[in-house]
Amino acid sequence: MTSRSSHHGADAAGTPRRPRPARLGLAVLLGLTLTSLGIAAPGPAAPPAARAADAGDSYRAVYHFTVPDHWKNDPQRPIFVNGAFQYYYLYNADYGESVGTAWRLATTTDNVAFHDQGVAAPKKTNANYDLWSGSAVVDTGNTAGFGAGAIVIMVTQMDHPTPAEIADASGPQAQFLWYSTDGGRNFRPYGDTPVLPNAGRKDFRDPKLVWDAPRQRWVALIAEGDRVGFYTSPDLKNWTPASEYVNTTLGTLECPDLFQIRADDGTTHWVMGVSANGYLTGDPNTYAYWTGSFDGTVFTPDTTAPQWLDRGFDWYGGVTWDDPAAPLDRRFGVGWMNNWSYAHSAPTWTSDGFNGTDSITREITLKRYADGYALASRPAAALAQHATDVKNLGTVQVDGVTPLGHRGTAYRLDADVSWSTLDNLGVRLRVSADGTRHTDAGIYRDHSYLNRRDGGNPDPSGAHAESHAPYDPAKKQAHLTILVDRTSVEYFVDDGRQVHSSQVFADPADDGLGLFTSGGSATFSDITITEYENLAQRPAKVLADFEGGTYGEAWTATGGFAGTGPTQAQPPGSVGTAVLDTFTGGGDPATGTITSPAFTIDRRSLHLLLAGGDHPLGLPGATSVNLLVDGQPVRTATGDDTGELKPVSWGLDDLQGRSAQLQILDDATGSWGHLIVDQVTLTD
Repeated sequence: MTSRSSHHGADAAGTPRRPRPARLGLAVLLGLTLTSLGIAAPGPAAPPAARAADAGDSYRAVYHFTVPDHWKNDPQRPIFVNGAFQYYYLYNADYGESVGTAWRLATTTDNVAFHDQGVAAPKKTNANYDLWSGSAVVDTGNTAGFGAGAIVIMVTQMDHPTPAEIADASGPQAQFLWYSTDGGRNFRPYGDTPVLPNAGRKDFRDPKLVWDAPRQRWVALIAEGDRVGFYTSPDLKNWTPASEYVNTTLGTLECPDLFQIRADDGTTHWVMGVSANGYLTGDPNTYAYWTGSFDGTVFTPDTTAPQWLDRGFDWYGGVTWDDPAAPLDRRFGVGWMNNWSYAHSAPTWTSDGFNGTDSITREITLKRYADGYALASRPAAALAQHATDVKNLGTVQVDGVTPLGHRGTAYRLDADVSWSTLDNLGVRLRVSADGTRHTDAGIYRDHSYLNRRDGGNPDPSGAHAESHAPYDPAKKQAHLTILVDRTSVEYFVDDGRQVHSSQVFADPADDGLGLFTSGGSATFSDITITEYENLAQRPAKVLADFEGGTYGEAWTATGGFAGTGPTQAQPPGSVGTAVLDTFTGGGDPATGTITSPAFTIDRRSLHLLLAGGDHPLGLPGATSVNLLVDGQPVRTATGDDTGELKPVSWGLDDLQGRSAQLQILDDATGSWGHLIVDQVTLTD
């Protein structure tokens, strides 16, 4: 079976090209996807750029989210905690060697600039090996019993997989709970037993949790092959089947979504979404959705056919989340910019040591159109706060090909376009010096399109070259918003009901920009180019996790702690299987210090987990953790006379570039005369 993929981008003379068929691989035709697995090919394919990258070339995006290193795939729905969004995603630190994903955390206050916080839920922590997709919730009512305000994630893991099943990620899929008592920075598993076991389905993954306020219970959506199962629970631990939505036309359904939203006409609706493979029906391989109603048990769609939040090739595993400022009126959304048909062909792995980029965060609203209700998207408004330069190129009349006086590989272009008689119009992006290589975003009669065939198609087969979305041929004007970054193009048409998001691995030297028409002329007015600051994250640094046989390389210990090492224990709130506990030096009477080697303060915060005696520094018999600069304490914290580890965070803005040490001081000899410390991390 073949799929028709026509090319309406202009050639060097501005002439539209004839449609060309593109063959789809067997995996695509069967709807086979592995979105939750983070599978790494032993040797990722060579980059498809026009030339090999020079040593100084970088393919890391300027203003899009990229994983700091190695691999990322599925986004996980962010949660809002203490004034910031916590964004988790699937991360494989062993990419290139073995499969298996953990949950890594980044924080943001505006959903545009992110700050890496490191791994929050590590793999290989329990008998179920790695973590796949799921969702996090703030359990404000303590329904699960982990404490009011605990962060709980329901996540797919393999239920006690064998070594062979671990190797190819084929173990039985089930749903497990993990929880955090430090605000979502570190999670631990709630045992090895699933709270929602698999009743025999091959596909049983990607749980999405929704709080059903009228009925005071949780709802979970589970992707089960050609259906989505609905389950209910009062406590996140005990689940009852409620209903299922079945769709046999979209391949393997993944990453379900469910939310309520108010339309621009004041009516309120439910929306269900899934990541789905629509190639068999000539539709995208992105985020399909249906508007409808939900009664707490059954979702009833308004129509059988889905709509699509993105018409490009690389907006998969998408998640949406509330805007706290207007939770019913708009949402945020983000998708993984990759496709399992060519997931390992990114040149970023060779050039920069990572493979994993997200779309820009978009703001999503529901609008009433003549043909019904549909979601509309626009780039997050906060993106404007990171602009470094805005140029207005005015109005340009175009009949053929017109170069623009701007060069760049990362920017936003906005333009209003009008015409009377016309076949084809568009913007030529990432143009090579000789004009032979470019990516085209345009409108051809009754559809908009994004064509990357000649500008850096990541698919080695040559398929997936041009995406299409319907466009009213009676219209004679359009607003174009195009986001260009080093490895991507996102094309929003008019109000964003139709969007094309695709990777484009252009030659780093291809930085030209132009406009084109065929079959007539068009007026491009108010052409604006916006450039942005570099928003690449600085990776978090774990200074000590105390999981080895010693406190860490070059750590020193004095007094009763000389010759000791971490304690194999898992007190409440700890991470992993061991902690630093000064009780090991001879119980409460033991005294001395345990001190890290010197490190440079090059991040904005230091985080650690702390329990034990409440004996502040400066009083006789202190039990305190101290940050030393020039041998003097500049930050200090003590315990609370309990054995439950609690989070400590220190801001370091005033200490940037200074050399420091972390000291654990225990001078106390009486009751609670010891400290417990775990997971010391530097982050932005």
